[in-house]
Amino acid sequence: MKVRRFTIFRLLSLFVALIVGFCACDQTGQLFLPGTFETEAPANEIPVGVVLSVTGRFAASSGVSIGHGLDLALEEINRSQRNGRQIRFIIADDESTVAGAVEAYNKLIQDWFIYEITSLVTEVEAYNKLIQDGIPVILGPATSSQTEAAFPVAQEHGVVAMSPTSTARGLSALGDYLFRAALTTDVVIPSGIETTHAKLGYQTAATMYDDTDVFSTDSDLAVRETLATKGVEVLITETFRGGDTDFTAQLTRINEMNPDVIFVSAQAPEKPGILTQGRQVGIPVSVPFIVRTLTTANVQAAGTAAEGAITFVGWASTANTPGNQVFVQNYTEKYGEAPDNYAARAYVALSVLAEAIANAPSINSTAIRDALANITDFDTVAGKFSFNTVGDAVYEPKILIVKDGELQIFE
Repeated sequence: MKVRRFTIFRLLSLFVALIVGFCACDQTGQLFLPGTFETEAPANEIPVGVVLSVTGRFAASSGVSIGHGLDLALEEINRSQRNGRQIRFIIADDESTVAGAVEAYNKLIQDWFIYEITSLVTEVEAYNKLIQDGIPVILGPATSSQTEAAFPVAQEHGVVAMSPTSTARGLSALGDYLFRAALTTDVVIPSGIETTHAKLGYQTAATMYDDTDVFSTDSDLAVRETLATKGVEVLITETFRGGDTDFTAQLTRINEMNPDVIFVSAQAPEKPGILTQGRQVGIPVSVPFIVRTLTTANVQAAGTAAEGAITFVGWASTANTPGNQVFVQNYTEKYGEAPDNYAARAYVALSVLAEAIANAPSINSTAIRDALANITDFDTVAGKFSFNTVGDAVYEPKILIVKDGELQIFE
């Protein structure tokens, strides 16, 4: 594959600068490295970039879980040594922002060359490295807003990118190097509404969403589109902004409309507050909240206010999918708590990527991209996994409901 679209001038400038650096320093450790990268990798190691919310708004609500899911999968994959190839993570903090995700992508793609070159011994090795592939794959970021902005960077440079958790429609279709491991809005929402509408028989609804967030706005639009096909009247739609903590005004207006059901599209930090304040303003327990990707942590934070809440997801801890109960057990033993949906999707993403790496004839981006596109009915903890023609995940969605403080299969 051609160099990451560096100009000839930039290549030559970087090469000259490195020669000067080699001559001026007694050892490569004295050269400035623009990231906290590890020491030189063995030839059989494959560097995989990870864009993760280590700090910022999403660090506690999803970043930790995603990191744990990836780490557990990494241990198991490297222990298996398929084709003798080991995966090594190069982590960049996206700081829970869109700009941070774009910066992390650029850092992994561009700074990787500098890191690799400064670990080499001769100028010839350095030049050869410049014309070879850098990091072939990046996992992350987490949110659809971040993914929408960062994915084009990977596509431009011919780097495979896979988001474990973003679900807004149309993002994988931005390029042929782009993939996602989570079920998208157009899969989970129609399926979830089909089942819950048949069971609960709701005829009116209210919706509430974060109008600053791509996932939330796309999810709310899909909810309203699907409800229309069922003849369900949307009485009111309320909005808020990510980072808000007071939702009482919106929830009071919703309560005054007396809907049969309330659909909430939000990122993790806002969900417990919406559930708690909804019950506080008087929304009766007979009116269920249907919230995208509700986790055990959200349920625990909301307490009794979460009882009866429903969520549309791609994974359930109690599902009898291949290896799922072993995954739950291993994760719980390692981290002292059960995995959530974010951890499971991260675990699935790396499992699928490892399968593609094992099947690829080489470890450059194009070979891995083609191997990913050919993944079909691969057994994962979420079920049999495939990619569709635009790189979005295909497997069976699940519906969960909070009963006695626990997320259980909706029946």
